[in-house]
Amino acid sequence: MARSPRATVKSVVRNPRSLDLGLLIVAISAVCSAGFLMTRVGQLAALDQQVRQLESFGVAITDDTYKQLRDVVPYRPAISAAVILIGWPILWAVGARFLAAVGDRIAGLPRRSEEDRARRRAQVLTVVVHASAIFALRAIIAAPVNYARESLGGAMSLGSLMPALGDSTFPARLLGAVDLFVVWWLVLIALGLSILYQTRTLPIARWLFGAYAGGAAALALTQALRGGV
Repeated sequence: MARSPRATVKSVVRNPRSLDLGLLIVAISAVCSAGFLMTRVGQLAALDQQVRQLESFGVAITDDTYKQLRDVVPYRPAISAAVILIGWPILWAVGARFLAAVGDRIAGLPRRSEEDRARRRAQVLTVVVHASAIFALRAIIAAPVNYARESLGGAMSLGSLMPALGDSTFPARLLGAVDLFVVWWLVLIALGLSILYQTRTLPIARWLFGAYAGGAAALALTQALRGGV
């Protein structure tokens, strides 16, 4: 998907299969995430991230709160791995079902048999999973970068490219909520759906990016208001 996405999508749409690649993606991502969190640097970074997230929502960090956060740190590798191994496949399945329903409606396709709908959902799921291969690449890159930065999260965001904005301003929070690999993922999904439904990529990409931008803006605005900015 990284080197020749169009050819890959055309191939997998003809023969939908996502289990083997899905297992590989979650395995690589889980190992990289848990491995980093098992290090001393990763544990301190996870604790610092939790504190900063709570503070960004206006929560006062007391000694008891800090102790509770610190007590959870040893379990973070297992929690992170479980979220990836269990949560990602669920999100893929739910997302594929939603995208298939929306795609059929937008394309104006007539009602079809359950067998045809199941095949279309399998094709969309294949597109979503293959597009998610870049998240395995992200995990491989992010682990050493986060270790060198002694920080968790934000290394792959637009905010990391503009450090002069500061951490507490609304523009910084907005850019920090936009992950470059998620943007890449949305581009690949838009491309895949356009090939599957034989339509233009731009309208699909505009719809996906609009939803993502709205979510990022809402998160940044909530953090800014609760943080007193």
